[in-house]
Amino acid sequence: MRDEIAVRLVNSWDKDEIVNLYHAGGWWKDDYNPDDLANLIRGSFAFAVAVDSKTGRAAGMGRIISDGVSDAYIQDLVVLPQYRKRGIGRKIVEALVNKCRDAGISWIGLIAEPGTDKFYLPVGFHPMEGHIPLILRCE
Repeated sequence: MRDEIAVRLVNSWDKDEIVNLYHAGGWWKDDYNPDDLANLIRGSFAFAVAVDSKTGRAAGMGRIISDGVSDAYIQDLVVLPQYRKRGIGRKIVEALVNKCRDAGISWIGLIAEPGTDKFYLPVGFHPMEGHIPLILRCE
């Protein structure tokens, strides 16, 4: 079934499908504006969508935030529940990492949710010993 999913780097995608993916990740808030997603996608260094070839619909997504020269950060990696455990998330990460490598970016970071390190370790990521993720919410 993995062959039925293709990962594409895109400059736009159906906003309802992207909202659905953000909901699946638990990241969508009711006061967010779906019309802002076009700028979010275009403003990303790379935006990957895993597409179900049978339906043409998004099964997963992920994106890279970067200046395109030095550092990059993987953000918003999610696969719809019915597609999980099929290697789709790994294919998305590999596509994003390859885009960075092709651009000469050698440092890629991410903040993983607790318990997901088992997913990222085999892909080549490792904990940043001595570092603490921080956040500033500007709400």
